[in-house]
Formats: sequence, structure tokens, C-alpha cells
Amino acid sequence: MTAAPPPEVLRAPLVVEFPFTRSLGPVQSAFLTGLREGTVLGVKTSDGTVMVPPVEYDPVTAEEIRELVEVGATGTVTTWAWNDRPRPQQPLDTPFAWVLVKLDGADTALLHALDAPGPDAVRTGMRVRVRWAAERTGAITDIACFEPYEGPAGGVAVAHDGGFDGAVTGIVAEARLDYVYSPGRAQTAYIEALSERRTVGERCPSCHKVYVPPRGACPTCGVATTDRVEVGPAGTVTTYCIVNIKAKNLDIEVPYVYAHIALDGAGLALHGRIGGIPYDQVRMGLRVEPVWTEGGRYPDHYRPTGEPDADYDAYKELI
Repeated sequence: MTAAPPPEVLRAPLVVEFPFTRSLGPVQSAFLTGLREGTVLGVKTSDGTVMVPPVEYDPVTAEEIRELVEVGATGTVTTWAWNDRPRPQQPLDTPFAWVLVKLDGADTALLHALDAPGPDAVRTGMRVRVRWAAERTGAITDIACFEPYEGPAGGVAVAHDGGFDGAVTGIVAEARLDYVYSPGRAQTAYIEALSERRTVGERCPSCHKVYVPPRGACPTCGVATTDRVEVGPAGTVTTYCIVNIKAKNLDIEVPYVYAHIALDGAGLALHGRIGGIPYDQVRMGLRVEPVWTEGGRYPDHYRPTGEPDADYDAYKELI
């Protein structure tokens, strides 16, 4: 007798983005404005060290520092690593080297990309220069990359007042992570059940709690959970919060309510949006049921069932 093959585990690309806007102090503002103008600025510390990129406080004394100096656009590679598989949004879309470059006139190194034909063309101590971007906006990407350079040194650090027209005062920092996510055996079964408009959890063989969504193991007992249990579809609101901020790309009018919902038969509350009722009428103990998305892939929100509220003792252990 041949054993049945294990069920296929789901895999899908996942993108996590969290861009945020930050303001710049006088030092970072001068540095990025200088890049826009084709000038690299550093800052001089109390012991005369020239730091590029510049910082606002002396790393040794913690004193505030503001003395800006201009350094060269040429420099020396201090260390490097070859990147043969560039990722989206990296400086170059062909293989390149990540390098630390000590620019002429600076005492610290700047991390950036070096455009080179291969790892054999890169070495510690090689001379490089800035390749400026065709269009500059006041960001580190105004340095498109570094490139090999055989010419003379670019001089020493000289004082600079940082005075440029239209200083850059803020930036949007793009935080993004692209990867392939697999939910594993337990959550694969959970997701596939949702596509059939069913909610399936797994019971711990030790404490007998039913976890929804399932995790493959009991977080309390540490033992594997394999006994699948269908729960719900109705449940009880245990706690909730009123959301007054409209999220980007979310077509829901504020205010709205997100709640922890203990589905009937589950030993753990999951969270979901409450709809079909004014936000100020949502309450603990409210009995709700799922309203599925078009195509039935997952519950879009939960609405009141019309049943009497659950008694507090029935859900207090799930708060």
C-alpha cells in the first residue's frame, strides 16, 4: 500500500512596503542639497576628522557639529563585495560591486555601487569617481554609482557654507521587502478552506484549544497540532477598536471598527472588520457572522447575526 503524497504547500510572492516621510536637519539637508548640485559635503568633528556621509553629532564627544566641508568626487575603495544578482530598486540592474569608498579629503567611507565588468576588475585600493545621475533631485541616488578612475586625486576638504538655493528639507524613505512567502502546512489548509467559505482550525492534543488560524503547533504546550476542526461561521466580538484614520488604498469610510472575534468552537480570537452596523453600536458580546468577498476567497467583514448578545462568561477567557 502506497502512502498518499503530502498536500502541496502554498507559495506566493509577497511585498511589504512602508514608505515614510522624514524631515532633515541642517547637516543632512546640506548633504543632499549638495548632491543635487553635484557637490559632496562632509562634516568636520572636534578632532578634525571629516565624515562622509555627514552626521549631526560627534561620535566621540556627542557634541553638535555643523562645520561643513567639500570633498572630492574621486576616492579609493577600502573594501568591496560582488553582487551578481541585483534586486529591484538597487542602483544598477546589471551585476556590480558594493564598495566602501573613502573620498579624497574624507576620513570615513561612503557605501555605494561600483559599475565594473566583473569581480576580477575590483580590488581594495583601486581609484574610483562619482558617476552623477542624469537628473538629480537631492537624494543619495543623485550618485548613480561609482566607476573606475585613473586620473589625479580630487583635492582635499575645503570649508563650505552649505548655501544652496532651494535646500532639500525632507525626503520620502522607501522601505520595501520582496520575498516569496509560504504559509506552511497548517495555514495552507486554512487558506484552502476559506476558498470554500469554511473556517478550519487545529486542536492541540494536550490542552485541547482550537487555534484559528492554525499555526501547526500549540504556542502554549509546544506540541504539533494535526487534528483539524471546522469552527464558526458565527462568532462573538470580544474586544474592538474604532479606527478614525483612513488607510492608503483602503476604500472604507472612517470611522470603522476592527474587532477580535471568537468564532464558535475556537479557542483563540481572530480579528476582522465589523460592518452592517453603525460604529458606535458595536459592543463586546455582539454576535456576528462573515460576509464573504466576491468569489468567496475570505471574509470581507463580519455583520450582526441578530442573535442576543453572548453572556460575558461565555467569552471572557478569550479576551
